[in-house]
Amino acid sequence: MAVHELAVIGSHRPKPEYGFGATGSIMERGAIDVANLAGPFDLQATVESGQSYLWNRADGRTYEDLHAYGGDAWYETVVDPIPGVVDERALIRVRQEGGVRDGTLHWESSVDAVPLLEHLFRLDDDLDAILDATPDLPLLKRAYDAYEGMRLTRDPVFPCLISFICSAQMRVARIHGMQRRLRETYGDAVTVDGEEYRAFPTPDQLASRTESELRDLSLGYRAPYVQRTAEMIASGEADPREAANLPYEEARESLTKFVGVGDKVADCVLLFSLGFLEAVPLDTWIRTTIEEYYPDCERGNYTDTSRAIREQFGGEFAGYAQTYVFYHLRAGGE
Repeated sequence: MAVHELAVIGSHRPKPEYGFGATGSIMERGAIDVANLAGPFDLQATVESGQSYLWNRADGRTYEDLHAYGGDAWYETVVDPIPGVVDERALIRVRQEGGVRDGTLHWESSVDAVPLLEHLFRLDDDLDAILDATPDLPLLKRAYDAYEGMRLTRDPVFPCLISFICSAQMRVARIHGMQRRLRETYGDAVTVDGEEYRAFPTPDQLASRTESELRDLSLGYRAPYVQRTAEMIASGEADPREAANLPYEEARESLTKFVGVGDKVADCVLLFSLGFLEAVPLDTWIRTTIEEYYPDCERGNYTDTSRAIREQFGGEFAGYAQTYVFYHLRAGGE
């Protein structure tokens, strides 16, 4: 995998008066120089391209625009501990100022946010090298040009899994709304600098809800899938993180043990959380792409069609190509 060592402008942390989660606590602040990354970065395109439902825009307009890129809004989230990255629950806010190759990422956080941002937004990827390694196809070039700097996300696995269980037959704005309601209704409240934020519910918190309660949040027929999958994880019956140590197609199969998870949802979790950059989720937009641009890749079943379009998009980094094409076509590109 092409990676790059991250350089930062610096950070500053005033002496906290209270611990994290107490009204009046003080956040650390810092910045990352985008010019120090290997390749461009566009925060808005990355966050609002349909791959992550972890973030809220501070102005409440997340996923309002289909063709979202280059903005300077604040985005915020609460992230539970990530082994090797952050060992405590962390609030993080981030905005981008300037261009995708020479701008600045400004952040505020309850922890040093640099390792967390590097992890969540794959800032260690050499994006130029990755896209250069994919085939020279006209559709890919148009998508890359339209959303220069969009990177794949590396979301925590449980929120990612629940988000994509909720994604069936749903527009991205409605999926995001479901995840926001889950946070606001069942997630822990954390207060920093006098502002309240909500963490995504833990498996235990969702497992204890009833189907009726989850349906009241407009999850519809997905409600029992969310409850049962959370129950499987909370009880120790299954752990989605185990897929990370398997070969790609075995990893996809392993995730389908969770209720409401088929091959497409499994591929989304592998690509947007567990780092399988070769994964190509066969959603409606990618199936339309196959039909209109690469009909020879249609093989009549998910496994063989997935292999064919993965090869068409270059194999190792096919998931990057897929995500650009998905966003480009969903936003009206051709």
